[in-house]
Amino acid sequence: MDPKPRSPRPPRPATLTERRKAATQLDIARAAAELFTERGPDDTTAEDIALRAGVALRTFYRYFRSKQDAVAPLLAGGADRWRAALAATAPGTTLPTALERSIAESLAAEGAEAEEGLRWTRGLLRAADHDPALRAVWYRVNQESEDRLRGVLAELAGPGADPLELRLAAAAATDAIRLALETWAETDAPVRGGEGAPAELAVRCLRELMGGMRLLAPGGRSGEE
Repeated sequence: MDPKPRSPRPPRPATLTERRKAATQLDIARAAAELFTERGPDDTTAEDIALRAGVALRTFYRYFRSKQDAVAPLLAGGADRWRAALAATAPGTTLPTALERSIAESLAAEGAEAEEGLRWTRGLLRAADHDPALRAVWYRVNQESEDRLRGVLAELAGPGADPLELRLAAAAATDAIRLALETWAETDAPVRGGEGAPAELAVRCLRELMGGMRLLAPGGRSGEE
């Protein structure tokens, strides 16, 4: 008898203090991204970012270790929304299908917030070409996303899933998005629709990276949807 599929645990609602903290961090991140785009990281200081964000310098350092670290919330925002959408996958959907759909939808830039996030990401990735510390923040954000994704996939797949397969799937999905965004940022391709857009590139990367994997359906059953 097949084990009963797990229902993903609903996230704990954020407290008012947590929401205020997240809003302040995002304000600082946007200010940093604006200045990096205007001047470049080399000509931007933490003091400049704090002034643009309207916070004290001590507040800046309460949340971030460096000026490059300040953009992490912007770079991580899309991945946070993607994992939340993936966790809400309908029962019975295979993991490859769930991953492809959720990636395509999250990078389709439907809505002003998603489109703004992609445009900021493009500018920051271009700036990172000349700033190793900013590149390190990008890689760290992706590694943290991959680590969190493994938990989401484990919940969806159920107790019969192979841990190595889940780890491979998390790495492939994270790298598919990372490579797609890096490739897109090097071009002037549109944010949405058409060849070269993030969603199209990410799905192509995912299919290539996952082509040889055998993944379990939710509840530990193998096969297609």
